Amino acid sequence: MFFRFLPIFAAQAALLLPCLAGEPAPAPVDGGWNEISKKTGLVIYTRQKSDSIVKEYKAVGEIDAPAWVVKNVIDDVEGYALFMPYIVESSIVAREKDALITYQRFKSPIISDRDYVLHVVYENHPGLDGKIIYCNKWTAISDPRVPVKPGVIRVNINQGFWLIEPMGEMTRATYVIFTDPGGCIPGMLINYSHSKAIPKLFAAIQNQATEKKYRVKMPQ
Repeated sequence: MFFRFLPIFAAQAALLLPCLAGEPAPAPVDGGWNEISKKTGLVIYTRQKSDSIVKEYKAVGEIDAPAWVVKNVIDDVEGYALFMPYIVESSIVAREKDALITYQRFKSPIISDRDYVLHVVYENHPGLDGKIIYCNKWTAISDPRVPVKPGVIRVNINQGFWLIEPMGEMTRATYVIFTDPGGCIPGMLINYSHSKAIPKLFAAIQNQATEKKYRVKMPQ
């Protein structure tokens, strides 16, 4: 799960609304969202935050795999270091009912190592066609079981979600993220790195979804 981050509770409620509503609508270019990239199968939008130099990102893409397979890939937290861009360490701190506490450390070519602890909540509901729509939403938290490591900057603002919708044997995946890695990094550089990392994220999930182990059992 790569980046994520949070400002205030009102913004949080608005951000997570697509996961709590019924059938989500396509990503609009209104509501403050501006399209910045459109390629075959992937459109990326940004939205300026009034209290941050870092922008919020939304990406809507098609993945050539069933939604439940994509869900299995995204749920493979312990395998992130093997296939997720920039992730070099990933583990499950604790399991809860319909939720996880996870830890990830990432290495970027332009900044020093960062890490974060996330509370990830799982939701699902049937779509209009009866097939299951999945949502993984997360927020950065503090957890005494995961102390700060020397030389690694702990990220405290990290919030977003994956919305995974079935489209026949394909998936429409919506990724929303607001994250600030902290430190004295220009906002322009942070925003640039996000825009470059998102296509790599979708490509990694697409590639991983071909693995047989994700096609054995549907998520519960």
